[in-house]
Amino acid sequence: MNWLSKVSRAWGQNLAKVGFLCGLACLLWLGSGVQPFLPAAVASPADLEEQVLQIIRNNPKVILEAVQEYQQRQYEEQQRQQQQLSEEFGRQLRDNPRAVIGDSPRMGSDSLKLVLVEFSDFQCPFCARAHDTLKQFMADHGDDVTLVYKHLPLTSIHPEAMPAARAAWAAQRQGKFWEFHDELFANQSQLGDGFYVATAEKLGLNVEKFNRDRRSRAAERSIQRDIDMASQLGITGTPYFSLNGFSFSGAQPLQVFEQTLEQAKQAL
Repeated sequence: MNWLSKVSRAWGQNLAKVGFLCGLACLLWLGSGVQPFLPAAVASPADLEEQVLQIIRNNPKVILEAVQEYQQRQYEEQQRQQQQLSEEFGRQLRDNPRAVIGDSPRMGSDSLKLVLVEFSDFQCPFCARAHDTLKQFMADHGDDVTLVYKHLPLTSIHPEAMPAARAAWAAQRQGKFWEFHDELFANQSQLGDGFYVATAEKLGLNVEKFNRDRRSRAAERSIQRDIDMASQLGITGTPYFSLNGFSFSGAQPLQVFEQTLEQAKQAL
């Protein structure tokens, strides 16, 4: 590819356009067995662009297949990396669960041998569906499993996700996280400042402290730590669950939770 490097340096202002086209051509050459066209001399970037475009026009199907193959390889690599991250997270949960839990709210067993970490968004409808299933799962297995809640507000699509997370964090400061958490999921259509204050009053919280806490830098920092952890694990959607490193996502049926628990127990 030395000829391409020379052209790119000579006409730097055309790098993006020419590079994209040459990239497609390279996919074609590498994936199809078509002989590459290597010009002895290139008069201008426009000449190179036309030559590459001609290759693309002459072989559209092969280029599409090459691109699809490339995308499949990328997907498989992402899956491999995700699996590695999940396994490492599982080792951390088994070896030092308190470090992973941090100051996050938790419920269930105090043994910390089977730790189910949930990354969730209070405005996510799938999280609300998973919440109902999770309540049943914990009612059945709370003596063995520790449930840990991590905030992952998807602010780009859920405008109330961050305010709700801050409100729940403030409720946690007064020992009422799980009660507030249940109210948020049960009333997703009502999320908003007035609802947060009304819920705080309903639960008997000190409203002045509640408002001060939810607007604090401490709330922001705590939630951001959860977001950073999710990012390090490659988590982009909610809900996401990891039970001692055995992970799954989405509003899965109770059977999936049960099967994952059996896997985690067998690995102890």
